[in-house]
Amino acid sequence: MSVLVTGAAGFIGYHTCEALLARGLAVTGLDCLNDYYDVRLKGARLSRLVQRDGFRFLRQDFSDHEAMLALKDEDFTHIIHLGAQPGVRYSLINPYAYVTANVMGHVVVLELARQLKNLKNVVYASSSSVYGGNTKLPFAVGDAVETPQSLYAATKRSDELISHTYAHLYGLPQVGLRFFTVYGPWGRPDMAPFLFTRAMLAGEEIAVFNNGEMWRDFTYVDDIVAGILAAMDTPPQTKPPHKVYNLGNNNSEKLTDFIAALENALAVKAKMRFEPMQPGDVVSTYADIEDTKRDLGFAPTTPISVGVPKFAAWYREFYKV
Repeated sequence: MSVLVTGAAGFIGYHTCEALLARGLAVTGLDCLNDYYDVRLKGARLSRLVQRDGFRFLRQDFSDHEAMLALKDEDFTHIIHLGAQPGVRYSLINPYAYVTANVMGHVVVLELARQLKNLKNVVYASSSSVYGGNTKLPFAVGDAVETPQSLYAATKRSDELISHTYAHLYGLPQVGLRFFTVYGPWGRPDMAPFLFTRAMLAGEEIAVFNNGEMWRDFTYVDDIVAGILAAMDTPPQTKPPHKVYNLGNNNSEKLTDFIAALENALAVKAKMRFEPMQPGDVVSTYADIEDTKRDLGFAPTTPISVGVPKFAAWYREFYKV
C-alpha cells in the first residue's frame, strides 16, 4: 500500500502520517506550507516526519492541477485528503482562499484520483460545520445540511456533493468524514484550546463568546486518526460508492467546562472576558456516531479529562513554558 496524504504538515495530517508510518506503509506527504498560521509549527511537525523511513515529502499546492496531475503515474493505492483552508472566522476576511483550496482543490484531488491505476479508496475531510444552524441534537449524517452559517461550511458541503458526483460518474470510492472540534498535541494555533492556553499562561484574558453559552463535541486527535484509518480500510460498497460519517466524541461539553479542564491541567486560573456570538459561529455541536460505530468500528476513548492534560503537557514542552 502507498498512501498520498494532503495537508501532511497540518495538525491532523501530521498525526495521520505518523499512524500510517507506524503501520509500515509508504507515505507521500504533500503540503504547500502556507502562512495561514505559524509556518514554524508546520515545519516542526514536518521535520519529525522526514526522519521516518517510508516518508516522502512534496511541497506543492493541491489546487494546482498541473502539478497534481503530474502524479498520475504514481502507485498510490489510497488518498487521504486532509489539506484545506480551515477556520470559520478567516472566511469572512479572505473568501477566495476557501473557494480555491476547498472547492477547486477538492476537484483537482479527485481528478488525480480517477487517473490512478491502483487506487482503492479516497478519504477526505469534511466538517461538523456543515450542520450550520441545525437545532436538533445530536447531529446525524441524515440531517438536512442546507443552511451553512459560514463560507467555510458551504465549501465543505460542496466537497461532499462533488464527491458524490465523482462516485456516480466514475465509480470513484470515497469516504467523507465530518470532524468535530479536534484538539490535542501539535494542534492548530487558531483554535480555542491553543488560544486559551497561550493567553492563560501569559496571564492574559481569554475571549469567551456567546457569554459562555456554547457547547462543543471536543474530539481528541488520536480518536480522529483511528477513524481516518478505519475509513481508509473500508471502501464504500454502496452505489454510488460514497459514504459520509461523523467523527466526534459523542459528548457535547460546555465551553466553560473545557476551560476548567485547562485550568486544572495548567494550574492557572483563566481570566474570562465574555463576548457576544461571532458571525459564522454556531452555539452547539454534538455528533451522532451510531453509523460510524457500525460501519467503521469507531469508538472514541479519550474524554477531555485525559486529552486536555496531554495537550497542555505538549504545549509546555514545545514552547518551553
